[in-house]
Formats: sequence, C-alpha cells, structure tokens
Amino acid sequence: MGRVYNFSAGPAVLPEEVLKEAAAEMLDYEGTGMSVMEMSHRSKAYETIIQEAESDLRELMNIPDNYKVLFLQGGAHLQFSMIPQNLMKNGVADYIITGQWAKKAFKEAQKYGKAVAVASSEDKTFSYIPDCSDLPLDDDADYVYICENNTIYGTKFKELPNTKGKTLVADVSSCFLSEPVDVTKYGVIYGGVQKNIGPAGVVIVIIREDLITEDVLPGTPTMCQYKIHADAKSLYNTPPAYGIYICGKVFKWLKKQGGLAAMKEHNEKKAAILYDFLDQSRLFKGTVVKEDRSLMNVPFVTGNADLDAEFIKAATAAGFVNLKGHRSVGGMRASIYNAMPVEGVVKLVEFMKKFEEEHQV
Repeated sequence: MGRVYNFSAGPAVLPEEVLKEAAAEMLDYEGTGMSVMEMSHRSKAYETIIQEAESDLRELMNIPDNYKVLFLQGGAHLQFSMIPQNLMKNGVADYIITGQWAKKAFKEAQKYGKAVAVASSEDKTFSYIPDCSDLPLDDDADYVYICENNTIYGTKFKELPNTKGKTLVADVSSCFLSEPVDVTKYGVIYGGVQKNIGPAGVVIVIIREDLITEDVLPGTPTMCQYKIHADAKSLYNTPPAYGIYICGKVFKWLKKQGGLAAMKEHNEKKAAILYDFLDQSRLFKGTVVKEDRSLMNVPFVTGNADLDAEFIKAATAAGFVNLKGHRSVGGMRASIYNAMPVEGVVKLVEFMKKFEEEHQV
C-alpha cells in the first residue's frame, strides 16, 4: 500500500517532502556522520538546528522581541499546570470552556488557586463558541484562558475574547501555524506540535517576557518554571531533539509555501470543499454552527451509529484513514491540517458522494 490520505487528529500528516528530507539525512546529517537522533544537544550542529528553528518560527509568526520561544516537553497537558504555577500571582484565573481540553486545563488550575468558568458551550455539546464580548471576569484574575481551536468538536474562536485588559492565554495545538496570528494579543500562546507541525513530543510555548519571573507558586518543580527554560534557551535538560529538528524542517516548508497568509488561503479552500458538500448532503451533516467552524477539524455524522461505522470501514479500505470521531462524540472527523493536500479532501468528498448514492436516504 502506498501513502494513504491520513485524516488523523494527531499525531497527524506531515509534508511528504519533509519526511523525504529527514529520511535522506537519517544516517548522516550534513556530513556529521551521524543522525540527529544520535547527536549531543550541546553540539555545534544541534545548536544551529534549534536556533534556526526558532528564528524561522519568529519570522513566520512575526513574534516580537519581547516574547520568548520555548521548545518544551510534556505536551499541552503539562502546560495545564505550568500556566497556573507560573502565572497565578493573585491565585485567580478565568477559563472559557469550549471542549475537553479547556475543561481539563480548568480542572488542573483548580489545584493551584481559584479557577472560574466564565463561559461555556457544554450545554450544546460544545458545538459553538460562546459570546465572549462582555465576560463576567474576576477583578483579581491573573489571566483568561481559552483553547482556540477545539480538535474534538471542530470549533474555532474567530474573534478573541474581550479580556478587558487581562492577559490572554491560548492553547493553539490544533490551529498552530494554520493562519496569520497577532502574537501581541496574547500573553502566552502554546501548543503541542503533533497536529500541525511535527512529531509528538514537543510543545512550543511563546510567552511575553514580563510573565517569566522567579515568582512562582511554592513547590513548583524546577522543570515547570518558564524562567529556567527561557534562561537556558530550551536546553536546560536534553530537549526532544529530533522532534525539534523535524519542526524546523516544517517551518522551512511553510516559508516555501508562502508563509501563514498562503496557508490560510490553502486551508480555507480545503475546508470549503468539505463544508459545502456537508451543507448540501442528504446523508452526512456537520455538527458545528456555521460561524464557529474550524478550518482544521471537521466533525460530521450520518445520524445512524451503524452507518457511521460502515462508512469508516469503507473509507479506511479505500485509503482514507483515521476518520473515526473522538470517542466522546462518535461519528466521523476529518482533520485537514496544513500538510493535507487539497486533492485529499477532493477525493474524500468524491468517496462520500459515492457512499451517499449507495445508501440513498
């Protein structure tokens, strides 16, 4: 079997040319006579890899000089506790609950102080983004937290919440580098890379310098202090070296594609093909209100669990893999990240049309 069309939510599809480059360098990286997997993270060659990765990311996202870029471990889950440990100076934080991950982050924050759910879309199975124009924010809140794109439910904040001057913290794991972003609107913007950027094992944290202090909650582990990692330029301990190397290659690939404005155009085109079909389909339907639809994750259902299972099985056999929805939602979900070609979505829609014809409703 050749390459499949991989619609996985993460670990997810990577650009083919990046994989080919990495394969070509597997035994001998640029004349070092070894793989990046075998290389000391203190070596000159590796120093160049991580510095170039940071510099390319800064260029892609137009990251201002007063923000640090950290390549860390522990995934988004560890950030759920690192954020309150480092940022809860008044012991209060406001959370907007738009899915499983925001909910998990909220629960984790409750261990460290007073976490308040100021808005939620749980009443309708997280199928929309709540109105965040006038939130009942706590006067003492140290930050306002969002998960900007909800991988499981397929919703996206098209407009950032009005934080009334409070620091905005955003988990962007599943929309990272999918469109241009104004970093200055955030205090912290972070995400696991395994959805849109690289292999599992790396989390990138972009954090404003004034939020990086030694003044952390008592008992915060050394490894959970942003200042430790920022001062050591992400090399306090052995970093996820190979993962960062692949991320660096993806950053170069993104620059070659024309940067984030070009990616947004590419992603809008792909998403429109799938959403337009879902909107007129007699069998399949999307589960998210139109105005809050994600460009990255597209959940859909037939309304019949047995038919959903039959579709997933048939799609897998035809080379469209990982279309099963998250266990908490059921149905199907197509994750169409940056590296998914337009052709993959076109062919998926053709397959869905054929399936619909064979299962006339």
